[in-house]
Amino acid sequence: MGRRGTQATPFRLQVEEPHHVCARFAAHVRRVLPHPPRARHTFTAALIGRLSYGMVSLAVMLSVTEATGSYAAAGTVMALFGATSVLLSPVRAALIDRHGPRRALIPMASLYATLLATLATAAWRPGTPAPALGALAVTAGACTPPLGPTVRALWGEVIEDNRVLQRAYSLDGIAEEILFVSGPLLVGAVVQFAPPAAALALCALLVWAGTLAFVLSPAVAGVRPAVTKPVARPGRGRRFRDGRALLQPVVVAAGVGLSVGAVDLLVMAYATRHHHGNDVVAWVLAALSLGSALGGLLNGAVDWRTPARARLPLLAGGLGLALAAAGLAPGLGTLTVAVACAGFFVAPALTTSYLIADEAAPPGRRTQAGAWVNTAVNAGSAGGTAGAGLLVGHLPLGLCFALSGTVAVATGVLAAQGARAARASHGAPRDTPALTRAP
Repeated sequence: MGRRGTQATPFRLQVEEPHHVCARFAAHVRRVLPHPPRARHTFTAALIGRLSYGMVSLAVMLSVTEATGSYAAAGTVMALFGATSVLLSPVRAALIDRHGPRRALIPMASLYATLLATLATAAWRPGTPAPALGALAVTAGACTPPLGPTVRALWGEVIEDNRVLQRAYSLDGIAEEILFVSGPLLVGAVVQFAPPAAALALCALLVWAGTLAFVLSPAVAGVRPAVTKPVARPGRGRRFRDGRALLQPVVVAAGVGLSVGAVDLLVMAYATRHHHGNDVVAWVLAALSLGSALGGLLNGAVDWRTPARARLPLLAGGLGLALAAAGLAPGLGTLTVAVACAGFFVAPALTTSYLIADEAAPPGRRTQAGAWVNTAVNAGSAGGTAGAGLLVGHLPLGLCFALSGTVAVATGVLAAQGARAARASHGAPRDTPALTRAP
């Protein structure tokens, strides 16, 4: 339910011109960044490091393929790299919570960048054994700095108003969409005049320089390790110990990841069956990212009256229904529109999941809470791609789209049941204070 000023509006959403939405969001960004020089420096530095993550998958894939001449070896190395990077993310986040960003991120980023540079050197010339490349990739993935969870935890440290925090997370989500669209394009530009290993070396440089600039920024200087933090604000993190408060956003994030991961392969299968080229796949997936960015823009521009835990199941359900509709698309144009509509729910669902995780976590464990959501998204995406690969050859494509949408709807239903159970056990949801007017 939207709200303008201090008066509640009826349950409807007014459609505004895009430039009006952008102007409103720009005003919200200025409110999110109350000290522009410091905040811009910190945010920009983190984005430089995170651009590496938008590039590294394609860079590793191309580098290993050229070094070994085997797509199977490249896929295996990429899977090992992704597995250690994703599954160990909560462990690395715990180190940041325990020791602080400066003491944990600098050695982590230095080791990660060194290993990526070593992998780039090994893959520069053909003939390097695949096991050696795999060992380097596995070790590098284990050291991946969790810049995204750390940035979102920093927002939680410096922003008290949950509505402003939601805008900050929306801004972060939009920026992440842009990075993961522009990253592969940057790799493509590099390989026009240099070996793919050069793009991998660029990833190493970006993540090291961006992380160093981030941790040396004044905003990060005030973040202290968990052991030195003051007592948490009343009510925060009270249910985090038993994991139930974190279960809802993690489940929904996993469902969103599964559904979106399946879409990548399903769109490719659609293009193949309808005799379209690979460029069509790129455009349809770009529509997914564009829809996600627009959804994140609107989500950040609206002052929601509905609690985050009540919105999350609706966002997951909207994603699922849009994907099911995509399976009914009679042509490429309608498929693109349906996929863009599905993307419209992705960034808001993930932003809301991160917001709930931050609300559930005590101050000393914010990075870990965000990392669990991040791990659920990435693990779900990998599982969705693998599951779609198993099903697409045996079931009609429309049914595969419907099944991917059903996963998102099912997680939304589970999230709604969990929210009702939490209200029954603990009273009003803890994000209720976000409904009060900001001072």
